[in-house]
Amino acid sequence: MPKGSKELTQARREEIINACEKLYQTMSFKDITIKEIGNVTSFTRTSIYNYFQTKEEIFLALYTREYDRWNEELESISGEEETLSKEQLSIRIATSIANRKQLLKLLSMNNYDMESSSRTELLISFKESYGRSMDNVRAVLKKFCPDMTSNDIEKFIYIFFPFMFGIYPYTEVTDKQKKAMQKAGVDYTYQSIYEITKNALMKLL
Repeated sequence: MPKGSKELTQARREEIINACEKLYQTMSFKDITIKEIGNVTSFTRTSIYNYFQTKEEIFLALYTREYDRWNEELESISGEEETLSKEQLSIRIATSIANRKQLLKLLSMNNYDMESSSRTELLISFKESYGRSMDNVRAVLKKFCPDMTSNDIEKFIYIFFPFMFGIYPYTEVTDKQKKAMQKAGVDYTYQSIYEITKNALMKLL
């Protein structure tokens, strides 16, 4: 770890994560390299290795930040409302998911390779943020769906969280993919992130 204040270290980590996030808007995971990330930071490429050892670690940090941001939205649902109908709750959760397109895009990637190429301490930090999101969803369901048993809530968790991995590829479709579907004769109704998530939530709740 480089010398300097904790604030400087955190600021440089954030700059690296921000650079990765910016590139990820227009480039694929496989095309983004440490060199590419270094080109859009204010310090040298080799300095990146003082903070992250692999490209996968940078993406994992971005992933962690996205879960942290979703956790803030989930916690605001519990904090702002006293009662919500199942439809209202579906709307709030679906909206929070629609706000996290970056998280959904990351979920659609090969998480196994990303996690296996990252150091244990960074993987633990990621798992803590991921685990907190599960706890926050449990808390929301417990508060607003009092008719759900603990077993019902666990069933919801282990259906909804795997479902999230497929939201991005089902909703963010390129023109090339649409043309291929048409030529293949596949009759498919395209939905937004909000629509597909709300519909799933209404079924599960």
